[in-house]
Amino acid sequence: MISWEDFEKIDIRSGTILEAADFPKARKPAYQLTIDFGPLGIKKSSAQITHHYSVSELVGKQVVAVVNFPPRQIANFFSECLVLGVYDADNQVILLQTDKTTLNGQKIG
Repeated sequence: MISWEDFEKIDIRSGTILEAADFPKARKPAYQLTIDFGPLGIKKSSAQITHHYSVSELVGKQVVAVVNFPPRQIANFFSECLVLGVYDADNQVILLQTDKTTLNGQKIG
């Protein structure tokens, strides 16, 4: 069990994908995403979401991500946030999204 204070340390925000591109240097199939988090700025993320999503359908999609992890190098790319999703029965990621459009950078809580 974690405390409420532990949960409050996790900064989860809404953001809109501005760009998506194939990431051939990743060990597992992934995309490189550029996400607008409003007042927090633009952040990049590597996401293993190639099974359910194409590059073209990701642009403009609003997602939910943890934005206060330190950057993590994946091949030649620095991932600055963790886009959240749920694994389906085949262990493929389905993105978590808001039910209605929100402002970029809105805190999830």
